[in-house]
Amino acid sequence: MYDVVRAGGTPARRTFACRWAALCLLAAMAWTNACMAAQDPLPSWNDGATKQQIESFVKKVTTEGTPDFVEPAKRIAVFDNDGTLWAEQPAYFEFFFALDQVKALSPQHPEWKTTEPFKSALAGDMKGLAASGEKGILELVAATHSGMTTDEFARNVNQWVSTARHPKTHRVFTEMVYQPMLELLHYLRDNGFTTYIVSGGGQDFMRAWVPAVYGIPPEQIIGSQGELKYEMQNGKPVLIKLPKVALIDDGPGKPVGIQRSLGVKPIFAFGNSDGDQQMLEWTASGDGDRFAGLVHHTDAAREWSYDRQSKIGKLDKAQDEATAKHWTVVDMKTDWKVIYPAEKQ
Repeated sequence: MYDVVRAGGTPARRTFACRWAALCLLAAMAWTNACMAAQDPLPSWNDGATKQQIESFVKKVTTEGTPDFVEPAKRIAVFDNDGTLWAEQPAYFEFFFALDQVKALSPQHPEWKTTEPFKSALAGDMKGLAASGEKGILELVAATHSGMTTDEFARNVNQWVSTARHPKTHRVFTEMVYQPMLELLHYLRDNGFTTYIVSGGGQDFMRAWVPAVYGIPPEQIIGSQGELKYEMQNGKPVLIKLPKVALIDDGPGKPVGIQRSLGVKPIFAFGNSDGDQQMLEWTASGDGDRFAGLVHHTDAAREWSYDRQSKIGKLDKAQDEATAKHWTVVDMKTDWKVIYPAEKQ
């Protein structure tokens, strides 16, 4: 081709040479872009301050020979679940599970047809459920999360997450995980971090489906816990779930759960609400460089927009503290190219 261009050649040959050169240039550009995309560990995050803060922190604590270097054994990252790793509106997804379980278990409890809050749950009366208050919600959870073995409960959860759909999006609930946060989990693990979930949700509920969705094993999932009882059934040992709370892993309960399970402070923490404030405070209070982040739901078009006045995932005091202490705050509308995995290009 070089000889043709240098010698001039016929008009047709010159046109062919120019087109061939242009195609080669376009191919090279496409290859370069593909390589750059492959090298980007957070492709669903828009370039900007938030992404830079995350990558800068990871680079600092993983670069050997620097003052900020942290050994892999101490690279502990903790994440809230509801509203941080998957959606939480218009109600916590575990609540939808409890409602469906009331209907599934109702044949064994005819008294529920005339007893609140079960009567409202069976009728789909959300106002009636709301009138029962926190006490009524706890009754529903206790009734649907106890009186069975841990294996039976896990089967119930797995069946539910494989079939139940969100009332607004009509997606399976596990399709409503956040693609940018899935990438962040992988990015951290690729850089020697151990990732944990520390959530107000039920620990046994999350352990049934989280490993397959987030790649986090059961022993790295900390959540609210009920009491258990060991007994023998048909000559086999089982653990029975009891209707008694052992730990509420929310608010100040989160540092307690972390200490009981890990015995060390994390160096990286992500939440989205006031219920995560103490976990972020606990993480940030350790020695050396620390990362504390919040997901701020600002995208009413692609997801939901809520913060200070929300009854679910309220972000008020933690938002003020994030500003005062320079925590990283993800603006969902601005910082995320996509929300859910199905939206990936």
